[in-house]
Amino acid sequence: MGGRRAGGLFNCVRLWTLAPRKVFVRTGSLIRSPGRDQVEPIRVRWHGHSCFEVSGDEVTVVTDPHDGRSIGIQAPKVRADVVLVSHDHFDHSAVKVVSKPESRIITDPSPVKIGGLKIRGIETFHDVSEGESRGGNIAFKFILEDVSFCHLGDLGHELTPKQAKAIGRVDVLFIPVGGVFTIDAAAAWRVIEMVKPAIIVPMHYRVGGLSLSINDISPFLEGADPDCVIKVGNIVEFSKADLDDEQLVWIFAL
Repeated sequence: MGGRRAGGLFNCVRLWTLAPRKVFVRTGSLIRSPGRDQVEPIRVRWHGHSCFEVSGDEVTVVTDPHDGRSIGIQAPKVRADVVLVSHDHFDHSAVKVVSKPESRIITDPSPVKIGGLKIRGIETFHDVSEGESRGGNIAFKFILEDVSFCHLGDLGHELTPKQAKAIGRVDVLFIPVGGVFTIDAAAAWRVIEMVKPAIIVPMHYRVGGLSLSINDISPFLEGADPDCVIKVGNIVEFSKADLDDEQLVWIFAL
């Protein structure tokens, strides 16, 4: 299964069989797999930092919202049905920016079912000292339209085998890679090898305008096979059927 190739690059083949590489059709900032129009897709949009908008047929989930101005980038422009907050630091918990009166705000790991959306949290830490420096952190696993997502929040340490087992199978993994306040690029790749997601989405790294002193994405990409990396723009739409045996890195843009 997934591992390191000679030269240290991450092997993007996730399972035992080698599948032909999927060809994506790009239209502006949107990518779609050809021939999937009959399936209602999931829509994922990046709002910068650790904030993602994940929309299905009936529900929109937003992860770790920021207010924009506090970190030097544009504020999210979305109203969520469900808001997931991994911890209460200012750049991850600006729920008023993305919520509406009826929004569900999830701040603890208890299992929740909202329509067809299933959510549960895995307790982790924001540092390597079991929370002594920066407190706790919740990694949220959620399933929408039969696609499993895991958002690791501000994970500050490598996962224990117990935590990795609790996360289980993941189609899309949102993982911090910028270091300083979270795991760095090298630790992120080790976590990826434990979880073995189909799609890797790096987050929490320095982009233009961001006022936080964290690393950019370059160190993380140095560990990736270039053939595995797809620049998807700001929005991607896909369905469960679009995911195959090849492990890919999706790079979002603001």
